[in-house]
Amino acid sequence: MKRIVSILLTALLLVAAIGCTNAAANSTGSTELTGKTEETAAPEPEAPATEEPEKTEEDTNVNNNPIVTITMQDGGEMKLELYPDVAPNTVKNFIYLANAGYYDGMIFHRIMAGFMIQGGGYNAQGYPVETGYSIKGEFTSNGFKNDLKHTRGVISMARTNEPDSAGAQFFIMHADYPSLDGQYAAFGMLIEGFDTLDAIAQTETAYNPYSGEKSVPVVFPVIEMIRVETFGVDYGEPEKLQ
Repeated sequence: MKRIVSILLTALLLVAAIGCTNAAANSTGSTELTGKTEETAAPEPEAPATEEPEKTEEDTNVNNNPIVTITMQDGGEMKLELYPDVAPNTVKNFIYLANAGYYDGMIFHRIMAGFMIQGGGYNAQGYPVETGYSIKGEFTSNGFKNDLKHTRGVISMARTNEPDSAGAQFFIMHADYPSLDGQYAAFGMLIEGFDTLDAIAQTETAYNPYSGEKSVPVVFPVIEMIRVETFGVDYGEPEKLQ
């Protein structure tokens, strides 16, 4: 009898020992049923960032629209995209004058911060220069559909009260001005050089003795040159009105 009791106690002790071992294994989580060590997956390393190639004018200008470069005497520069589909003869006229050197050495003679900067009509000495002709005003109130808005950076043709009086003078919007929409021939948009636009707009000005408008630069911002890249397209001469 004592022998049987001894065997039973031994068996119970073995079962208890095995149970403790399994409990310890399960509590640590280090052993699976397969016997393999469990590991926590590390996050995937991110692929190294690749720099995008710098976009060229050809990349961003998918329509190969003409690109204007206005170089100022002080080193400032502005680039504009022209829209032949919006105002075709106006664009022709600007390219014709710019690439002939007409604007070289001229000034921005009328400057109003928060409105626009105007140039193309006076030389560096402050004397007026004329083309000797005008072009038809390509804007809606003159019977020509033109939906380009006069928002900041838009380039448009200056004129007198006569709708077909524009020749060479142009202005670039320093701020949005909806009241000009449909009243002047907008024909392009500034794409680079907003800092130059802002610098010119902040030029110190004096009152015009004839109009009373505070818009005459104390020191004229001089245009060194204006050139237009046409990407091989010959736009020819504009239709002129005498």
